[in-house]
Amino acid sequence: MSIIEVNKLTKYYGKSRGIVDVSFSVDEGEIFGFIGPNGAGKSTTIRLFLSLIYPTSGEAKIFGKDCIEYGPEIRQDIGYLPSEVFYYEGMKVLDLLKYSASFYERDCTQRIHELSELMELDLKRRIDDLSYGNKKKVGIVQGLLHSPKLIVLDEPTSGLDPLMQQKFFNLIREENERGATVFFSSHILGEVQKMCNRVAIIKDGSLINIQDIKTLQKDNYKKIRVVAEGLVGKRFEIEGVSNFERENGAVSFLFKGDINAMLHIIGEKEISDVTIEEPTLEEIFMHYYE
Repeated sequence: MSIIEVNKLTKYYGKSRGIVDVSFSVDEGEIFGFIGPNGAGKSTTIRLFLSLIYPTSGEAKIFGKDCIEYGPEIRQDIGYLPSEVFYYEGMKVLDLLKYSASFYERDCTQRIHELSELMELDLKRRIDDLSYGNKKKVGIVQGLLHSPKLIVLDEPTSGLDPLMQQKFFNLIREENERGATVFFSSHILGEVQKMCNRVAIIKDGSLINIQDIKTLQKDNYKKIRVVAEGLVGKRFEIEGVSNFERENGAVSFLFKGDINAMLHIIGEKEISDVTIEEPTLEEIFMHYYE
């Protein structure tokens, strides 16, 4: 079952492009990554399918229901952490979280205290006394206090220190294991690589690829480095080789093609060392952006 269905969503701000013809679906129980640099259209896409802004054309459904028509109903089961968090500054953290909880038809008191303890958030402090990182923690607790079926995260880790980021990732994995679907938007590719099953890449307001992480790496090039006596560069001048470099008796290059053909060439020499690596998501991403 698809939890999010986005079909040809388009948004123009006057004559300026937001996003154009964006389509994808997110399956139940999935952790779905959404990557692209700042300004690519990530936040616009999220705000559209949450019906926080309205599309120029196209449609989106969550839990099989139209996002605009059934907005208030479906938001009962959505937790959203925006990239920037802003609050009523005069309130205490606990009062703000209780106010947030009042919008949901369930008792969230215990969950507020559990999440605040986990994220090391002081409920007695006033919002305007908090650092940016602590305001982000308030946003995390606010987004999860009602145990939503769909968690939407837009650049969730900015402002969190590395230790707190790790706690946050563990928390999201636990939420996913109990059945929550997660939509994870980020420009930090390592985060997406650790967390997600599938990833969509957005560029200049349009999707350019959707694949599962393993396929994205497997179908891409390999990074190869060979150390051997009497290496001749010409032997490696075959289709699929690029970025060829020599250094200290070693050759390194990128290769896309039949790995058996490459191993045959490498095996013709007495090898002292060889490494064959998968590219990182970052390198794949740059490949799509070139």
